[in-house]
Amino acid sequence: MNPWPPSWQPTGTVYGTLLNFRREWDLWCPRMTQDPYKAGPQAPVLYVKTANTFSPAGQDLVLQDGVTEVDIGATLGLVIGTDGQVAGAALLNDWSVPHASYYRPPVKFRCRDGFLALPEQVTAGQVSDWAALQIAVHCNGDLVQTMDLRELVRGLPELLADVGEFMTLQPGDVLMVGTDCLADGTRPRAQAGDRVEISARGFTAVVTTLGGAA
Repeated sequence: MNPWPPSWQPTGTVYGTLLNFRREWDLWCPRMTQDPYKAGPQAPVLYVKTANTFSPAGQDLVLQDGVTEVDIGATLGLVIGTDGQVAGAALLNDWSVPHASYYRPPVKFRCRDGFLALPEQVTAGQVSDWAALQIAVHCNGDLVQTMDLRELVRGLPELLADVGEFMTLQPGDVLMVGTDCLADGTRPRAQAGDRVEISARGFTAVVTTLGGAA
């Protein structure tokens, strides 16, 4: 029996992870030794998706403030249960405004209203259930990306352990494992009128239609 109610929304903090897919890591690796960092990150690079970004299942994404297209950010979110352990997972669409750097992106590109599309349900399970999960991204019915969690720089157990070295995830928190890029380093993009679907076997799909500014 699934313990989460329909129309699920996070009750804690949602954290995203940057540079956690091998292809993007390899693309950025030659520049990691340059100023100002002079080395690659030794711990997971996290950011927060604020509560204003939460978009319930079935809600359209309204493009505002001159934004005409958005990057699709398909990901898996690990949901922390009452015992502090992972109790389930959910597909999410971590939208962002297209920008050049994913090393330390400004908040204004990721934390706009409605920029985290949610599914109706969380899928109960254990981390080991999703180690080889493949996530499909369709735009207007066309397959535009396939993500394989076997390509993570830090697999699910390692990511959780490394985050736990410097912070404690609380019940209700969600840890997104990262979004992958295409071969050229960009992400699939969508614009007003597009219908985007993120799906994976055993999970409730996330489907969003994009609308122009009201």
